[in-house]
Amino acid sequence: MIGPDAFRLLNREGRVEGAEDWNKAGVPKLWLYNLHYFEDLTAGGWRERGEWHRELIGRWIGENPPGSGNGWEPYPISLRVVNWIKWVLLGNEAPAGMADSLAAQVRVLHSRPEYHLMGNHLWANGKALLFAGVFFEGEEAEVWRGKGLEILRRELEEQILPDGGHFERSPMYHALILEDLLDLVNLYSVYGLKPEEGWLRVIPRMQGWLEGMSHPDGKIALFNDAAFGVACSSRDLDAYAGRLGLGGQSPGPGGLTRFAESGYIRWVSGDAVLLIDAAPIGPDYIPGHAHADTLTFELSLFGRRVVVDSGTSTYDKDAERQRQRGTAAHNTVTVDGEDSSEVWGGFRVARRARPFDLEIRETTVSCAHDGYRRLPGHPVHRREWRLGAKELSILDRVEGGFGEAVARCHFHPDVEVTLSSDGTGTGKVPGGGNFSFRVGQGVSRLVDSSYHPEFNLSFPSRCLEIVLQGGEAELLLSWE
Repeated sequence: MIGPDAFRLLNREGRVEGAEDWNKAGVPKLWLYNLHYFEDLTAGGWRERGEWHRELIGRWIGENPPGSGNGWEPYPISLRVVNWIKWVLLGNEAPAGMADSLAAQVRVLHSRPEYHLMGNHLWANGKALLFAGVFFEGEEAEVWRGKGLEILRRELEEQILPDGGHFERSPMYHALILEDLLDLVNLYSVYGLKPEEGWLRVIPRMQGWLEGMSHPDGKIALFNDAAFGVACSSRDLDAYAGRLGLGGQSPGPGGLTRFAESGYIRWVSGDAVLLIDAAPIGPDYIPGHAHADTLTFELSLFGRRVVVDSGTSTYDKDAERQRQRGTAAHNTVTVDGEDSSEVWGGFRVARRARPFDLEIRETTVSCAHDGYRRLPGHPVHRREWRLGAKELSILDRVEGGFGEAVARCHFHPDVEVTLSSDGTGTGKVPGGGNFSFRVGQGVSRLVDSSYHPEFNLSFPSRCLEIVLQGGEAELLLSWE
């Protein structure tokens, strides 16, 4: 909140001056959803905005009658219920009508868990029901508590993979669910209850996965739907776990770490941190947050991001959302202008790429995917990464019939890149450190692109495109 009725959410500002503004026409639904979450109740400096919060809760109750508008959909209810309860447990006095409104919201949620959406939505429903079931007393509260536990126990086994990763393969949603688990341990501690063994078992694995899928700057890789400024960093979540007596911050793994079930690889060598996506796009029945990014990668050098996926800035079902999910927005290969997985409709995927032939050797990782086999020539994309102390080479091959294949390498906006006519180039990394690159096979060009590290943010960037020749292209990066 930036004023009693003013908000900055997802890098956009807006006001709620009257009841109609809670569901204002023309405002993106995701912004309105965030308006109804009440996340500011526990944000940094919340005490300074205590009177704003108290008045806003009263306004929400008066201006959002039961069953009306975005705020009464199950997902916003789930997040708001948890935030309102946290606010009370922080020692704030509940304004008149708050307890009754909370109970009404939970009754609606209990009748409408999002089994049709599953994934992180259903998980959030379960968390809210459990929060309410512990917070309130009585037979009805026991029913809520039982339903919440039932959902969370089942979804924990389904959604958290053996390597610790969340099954939707988004580092952002993974971090959100890890924070949810820490919140549940915190809640049980407040009420003198024993945390579920399942929570305590998976939290360390999830911490390790998130640390492994973060760059040296402490922020997540932007694989699939992921953006900064939505979830806490691995360092903040490690600190939260430490305050709960669950272990402190863990260093990022060195060498090569394979997250076998989620399909990601972290590879550290000298000044380089390489993150490889050899993952399926997500669970077959819920691929809504997937991008057509199979065999993409991100690279940090000297502690700074150099090669980046272009990120996620919108959930609107429009051309920009389609472009950001498409293969050309990632550091992998397009064939005949097609996406490796058929992303559509904002949160839909039709035929999708499946990785195969993953092989990890001492200095080489190689993998292939079948996403283009649906095309007339049934092409297959194969990629090989070789990482040494001072260089990285990427060899792409496309087998089968096709017209044109293009490999892309998106550079961070802060990296200054130049390309010569002979296919050689240089890059300057902010804060010191340079690298050079050479295209060993293929025709190269440097084009304009854009980078979207947060919702509603876009920065101009540069992208190296390499048109494969004879079905192959090779890029060699080196640094001192």
